[in-house]
Amino acid sequence: QVQLVESGGGFVQPGGSLRLSCAASGIIFGFNVMGWYRQAPGKERELVAHITNVGTTNYGESVKGRFAISRDSAKNTAYLQMNNLKPEDTALYYCNYRSVGRNIWGQGTQVTVSS
Repeated sequence: QVQLVESGGGFVQPGGSLRLSCAASGIIFGFNVMGWYRQAPGKERELVAHITNVGTTNYGESVKGRFAISRDSAKNTAYLQMNNLKPEDTALYYCNYRSVGRNIWGQGTQVTVSS
C-alpha cells in the first residue's frame, strides 16, 4: 500500500514563496501520477499541478507561471515550488498518488497567505 507524507506548508505574506514536499512509500512501479490539489473553505477541491513518472506536467490555470512541480523518482518524492503567493492561494493542500487501481490521498498541509 502506498502512503504519502506531506511537508512544507505554513504561513507566508503575499508575494512570498513556499515549497511543499510529498514523499511516497510503498511499492511504486509502472505509470503513475503524483500531484497536488487544494481546497479552500466553501470551495471544491481543485487541481494545482501533477506530474507523471515520465515527467509530463499539468497545472491549474490559476497557478500557471507561479508554481512549479518536480519529482525525484529515486526518492519517490514530488515537490511543489510556489512563488508569488496570493491570498487566494490559501487552502489545504493535498498530495495525491494515482496509478492503475490506486488513488491515494495525503492528509493535507495548510498554506495560508496573508499580510
